[in-house]
Amino acid sequence: MNLNKEFDFKEIAVIVAHPDDETLWAGGMILMNPECKWTIISLCRGNDTDRAPKFLKVLKFYGANGAMGDLDDSPEQKPLSKKKIEKLILFLLPKINYDLIITHSPAGEYTRHKRHEETGKAVIFLWEGEKINSRQLWFFAYEDDNKTCYPQAIKNADRVIELPENIWLKKYNIITKTYRFLTNSFEALTTPKKEAFWCFNQGEKIKTMLNEG
Repeated sequence: MNLNKEFDFKEIAVIVAHPDDETLWAGGMILMNPECKWTIISLCRGNDTDRAPKFLKVLKFYGANGAMGDLDDSPEQKPLSKKKIEKLILFLLPKINYDLIITHSPAGEYTRHKRHEETGKAVIFLWEGEKINSRQLWFFAYEDDNKTCYPQAIKNADRVIELPENIWLKKYNIITKTYRFLTNSFEALTTPKKEAFWCFNQGEKIKTMLNEG
């Protein structure tokens, strides 16, 4: 698709499975557009006494509004009802109309986290069913080549942004100093210097994404 590469969105919702996902996969985008009105919701870890307060600090740093749910996030990754996830998204979002919505790819960002995939699929169904609305819907576009590398931006994604060094350092500091992940952790070693997104206009069908998921 032919995309206008200018960032002309004012109100943006970022819908993620976990606190830190917003920063790992889109933190640079958020940092480079502070004039936008950002709403960030995390579907998991709302009752986590460690990660929930850190998420709130990150929201404050970004100047964003946000909320958290507490979906099951146990290591077993038992599948969750699509309706349950959709209902939580609608509950957490303060409104349903945005210029842009950003979320997980239904294929996920690495091998493999079901909550990421389930979140992306739920957002697609809500968006195509017009229960949430935006001019464009973007999905994080990353891959780990079946666990052979840390997640990295997909080169042929619709939009690939190489972060300026100062922006990447701010993003990295959020991961290591606010979320307090160790420098040798998966999160710190992953923190992408390039951010990538699959982009869809309002009214476009996303069957291909669902088939990949």
